[in-house]
Amino acid sequence: MLSTLLYFPVALVVWWLLWPRGFSLVDVVFMVGNGVLHTAYFLMLQRGYRAGDLSLVYPLARGTGPLLASVAAILFFGEHPSPVAMGGIAAIVLGVFFASGIHRVRETQAAASVFYGVGTGVLIAAYTLWDKHAMTALALNPILYDWGGNLARTVLAWPMALARRDELVWAWRNYRFEAFGIAILSPLAYLLVLWALTWTPVSYVAPARELSILFGTILGITIFKERSRAPQRAAAAALMVVGIAALAHG
Repeated sequence: MLSTLLYFPVALVVWWLLWPRGFSLVDVVFMVGNGVLHTAYFLMLQRGYRAGDLSLVYPLARGTGPLLASVAAILFFGEHPSPVAMGGIAAIVLGVFFASGIHRVRETQAAASVFYGVGTGVLIAAYTLWDKHAMTALALNPILYDWGGNLARTVLAWPMALARRDELVWAWRNYRFEAFGIAILSPLAYLLVLWALTWTPVSYVAPARELSILFGTILGITIFKERSRAPQRAAAAALMVVGIAALAHG
């Protein structure tokens, strides 16, 4: 809701000065679809956090998402990444998997983590391809498209928020500053992704987004002192860096 309100003046200016046409029914359907897919993604991810380990669910989701999106983009959008870029995609996905410890899943018995992680990855791939079509085939403006998606998410989440009104009031009282920070930074981050999708193949953008895992690994080790499997996670982060370099070169 805060994102919708804070970005409304920006969306209004863009609509008034830069948008040359009205909105068709297909445009509106894709904005609402963006909201539905992202809401499902957030709910699946949060359910995974409750049922499994954060250090497994999130990296697994971020690894399967770009892998599936890249494969689908090659099959359905006719994208043809170079061999070097394909090697970069593989390096990023492997780095994410090693950072999560997925190869030890049988030892940790993290079946729930795997289920929700992969389910979240499927939704990431779905909304990435959905948004790519909106940016290229429909030529929607990223700011207006994302604002419409935020509005749809607000409408979808409002009944759930009202059902937990006491928790909503408590969160607002105690985390108001953080809420404003997320409301500004989260849409801004995804706007960069949408802009990239307007001229860059999905098979490049989707894996490159996984630099968030690299930064998360570095912050976890240096700030939060998460020493468990630190050498393994550092090696996985280095593998991701190599993958990003290969993508840029490819």
